Amino acid sequence: MKITFLGTGCMQPTVKRNHSSILLSHNRENLLFDCGEGTQRQMRFAKVKPARITKIFISHWHGDHCFGIPGLMSAMGADNFEGTLEIYGPKGSKTYLKHMLKGFARKDMITYKIKEVSKGTIVNADNFIIEAHQLKHSVSCVGYSFKEKDKLRIDVKKATKLGLKGEILGRLQKGKNVTLKGKKIMFKDVTYKVKGKKISYIADTVKCLGARKLAKDCDLLISEATHCDDVVKRKYMHLTVREACEIAKAGKAKRLVLTHISQRYKDSKAVLKEAKKYFKKVQVAEDFLEIKI
Repeated sequence: MKITFLGTGCMQPTVKRNHSSILLSHNRENLLFDCGEGTQRQMRFAKVKPARITKIFISHWHGDHCFGIPGLMSAMGADNFEGTLEIYGPKGSKTYLKHMLKGFARKDMITYKIKEVSKGTIVNADNFIIEAHQLKHSVSCVGYSFKEKDKLRIDVKKATKLGLKGEILGRLQKGKNVTLKGKKIMFKDVTYKVKGKKISYIADTVKCLGARKLAKDCDLLISEATHCDDVVKRKYMHLTVREACEIAKAGKAKRLVLTHISQRYKDSKAVLKEAKKYFKKVQVAEDFLEIKI
């Protein structure tokens, strides 16, 4: 599983930071979380083929999180995307996208379906689920959790002792009992469980219940952290670096990556220095940062 940060800035792009977009690649799935302006170009730099995107999850419909959708969909059509693109977003997403796609002469547009979500499980695939939780922003906004389903692994020593191999091992690993030479072998006796990973994305918000739920027991928490405390007295509907760290700590997240960084910070040194005061295992995302987990 690999996470690629295609855009890590906020309202205005900079020379170093594009608008928000994060790609999570898992087996044959390429899941895009937010799609700010210029995302398809960022994909070219990251050597990601647009036609391989399978699902898009929009946190909210502010431009820095969605202006890249029409261009990406056009590029996917030009790249001969096959199938139906699944798009998820908060209440109002169908109307926003409908109007967005009316704003230009469409060409090579792909087939898509869009679903409005608020909370709970929104995708239940063979080996993972995706949950949505409501956030508190100036418009309707949701965050997302990607959860791998637990896996069974073969205990090699036990399997070897019993003379198990080939197709039988595959069936046992799928949680099926088998019979070998008249003897029934229970899958629980020769396998062990590997707990799936949890990765969450907290988009634009202030502290709220949804953010706390997203952070809970994360292996990797990706959170917006627009400002340091030097602007905390101004009223923004965003998390500060300190607040993002406090949410991660309260949720017992193992690792925190900060994104959606204000253009006021010319580099990430000040942001990282402040974050380290509150949470040790933290880093500040830069465009094209890749994390394997």
